[in-house]
Amino acid sequence: MDNQKQFKPYIPAEKITPEITVASVIMGILLAVVFGAANAYLGVKVGMTVSASIPAAVIAMGVIRIILRKNSILESNIVQTIGSAGESLAAGAIFTLPALFLWAEEGIMDKPDIVEISVIAVLGGLLGVFFMVPLRNALIVKEHGVLPYPEGTACAEVLLAGEQGGANASTVFAGMGFAAVLKFIIDGFKVVSGEISVAIKGLKGEIGTQIYPAVLSVGYICGARISSFMFAGGVLSWLVIIPIIVLFGADATIYPGTTTIGEMYAAGGASAIWSSYIRYIGAGALAAGGIISLVKSLPIIIKTFGGAMKSMKSGGAGSNLRTEKDFNMKFVIGAILVLTLLVWLVPVIPVSLLGAFIIVVFGFFFATVSSRMVGLVGSSNNPVSGMAIATLLISTLILKFTGAEGAEGYISAIAIGSIICIVSAIAGDTSQDLKTGFILGATPKKQQIGEVIGVIASALAIGGTLYLLDSAYGFGSDEIAAPQATLMKLIVEGVMGGELPWNLVFIGAMIAVIIEIIRIPVLPFAIGMYLPVQLNACIMIGGLIRLFMDKLNKPEEEKKEITNNGILFCSGMIAGEGIVGIIIALLSIVGLTDAFDLSAKLGIPAIVMNIGGLVLLAITILTVLKFSLWKKRAKTDE
Repeated sequence: MDNQKQFKPYIPAEKITPEITVASVIMGILLAVVFGAANAYLGVKVGMTVSASIPAAVIAMGVIRIILRKNSILESNIVQTIGSAGESLAAGAIFTLPALFLWAEEGIMDKPDIVEISVIAVLGGLLGVFFMVPLRNALIVKEHGVLPYPEGTACAEVLLAGEQGGANASTVFAGMGFAAVLKFIIDGFKVVSGEISVAIKGLKGEIGTQIYPAVLSVGYICGARISSFMFAGGVLSWLVIIPIIVLFGADATIYPGTTTIGEMYAAGGASAIWSSYIRYIGAGALAAGGIISLVKSLPIIIKTFGGAMKSMKSGGAGSNLRTEKDFNMKFVIGAILVLTLLVWLVPVIPVSLLGAFIIVVFGFFFATVSSRMVGLVGSSNNPVSGMAIATLLISTLILKFTGAEGAEGYISAIAIGSIICIVSAIAGDTSQDLKTGFILGATPKKQQIGEVIGVIASALAIGGTLYLLDSAYGFGSDEIAAPQATLMKLIVEGVMGGELPWNLVFIGAMIAVIIEIIRIPVLPFAIGMYLPVQLNACIMIGGLIRLFMDKLNKPEEEKKEITNNGILFCSGMIAGEGIVGIIIALLSIVGLTDAFDLSAKLGIPAIVMNIGGLVLLAITILTVLKFSLWKKRAKTDE
């Protein structure tokens, strides 16, 4: 009860320092768009996103302290608050909205336009921010010291260690530049292979690795443990299940395949079997994993929701201290009511008024869950996809029973799922940011304004980003598999029409149950089952580099700094590759990619391109070491 009185923030409540300024807003919007686009690309490629709060914070410090020559920690905090909203909104959007593009490709509906996507994103994002406002006192203030909020606390530590802000910012920018060059070499000039595979003929399986810096970075940031679970899922699919299917079903034609499995394998190898069968098995494992994670969280969910209701009843009225000022509660309730009406009235979300209120009830419930979950286990372990799956199953059943079928039913179900998914992701991000602000002594109301700005900016950009990615690569392709959105599409189709290969889906679900019984985290394993093994192998390489860093025989503080430098460099690589991925997509739309493609012009043999890919992979590994392990040694030698 006395946590708030005992805790003294870095900037006292009595002291007034700049927070929302022209510089912080412009910089925050730029970072929201950049990290939002980069995470959208990463999410549809590997099915996961990474937190942008810390990279945004160090970039903000670098620019504000070094370039603008200002010393304002709360201004830097507003930059990261606005900037991190882009990553979270992208995470919610890419889990669901690409399903609309996949249906358009199949001729079921017209392709959604940019405005439709942005409207759904804005509504979900704003609801996520406003739902979190009444929860701040209960979760951030009263439970300070109980809920650790790992990313929010880490971000505060980074901002407090501002003396090294310039050096840290340069590490992020170096990662961006390095990955941007490599991405253009691989997918722009196309002079080296982006993926190297070896078919194991006797086994009828396949193994290999991708070369992309962003994929390796995911493994480094997530660590060896999560990377190994993903890799294990890929090995099970590509070196166990695929060989079993080919061995026992060579002469059989099994739905959804249209030719015999033997003919399919002869024409397309293990990839053809993966496309026709493994993706459904992986989708079943993903769906079961999401539901399992949600069920396991039920005790926390019930406790949190009860606490939130008590906090709401108490009114949250407080003192006039700057560090305790939130949005006015009447304004928050009015904004939620207006957004609810917009969900009902906006044509791109074909639901009734009752349906809109159901969305809001689910949204507040999952916003509460998300805010507490990230406080306990961090944003990376927040079961957003599980919440989206549960919502999608319930909403699709309701729509089916009320007569909404076909394209309208599909659009409505995905729109509802998208809003809930974005609400959950943004609520989690807002709570982390408010925790950072609580430690630093920020004004909550100004941070909440920053969240609104970040949501609107990134929502306006996400429509164009998804459109570019689909036009250039095509969702569901080898380049951008969009695993989570494909899963949501399968769920809606399965409930509405019942035409899924349910036997394959249930096989995946049973594998997920077995994995849970032996106490292995289901979701990373299921994502690994679903994705190509080459991608999982590259993530595993990043995880092994992180394992090497964690096992160094060095003092704990020095080892922590080495690891954090690597995280900053890898965060920069994700942003750099994502930005160039968007640029290449834009070049593809205007028909300029052939002008840069040197592979056909130079007639480079495949073996040379593969060797070049391995060389780039080695260079990437050495560069990560250069900006983490060897960077620390250089400083020590001085």
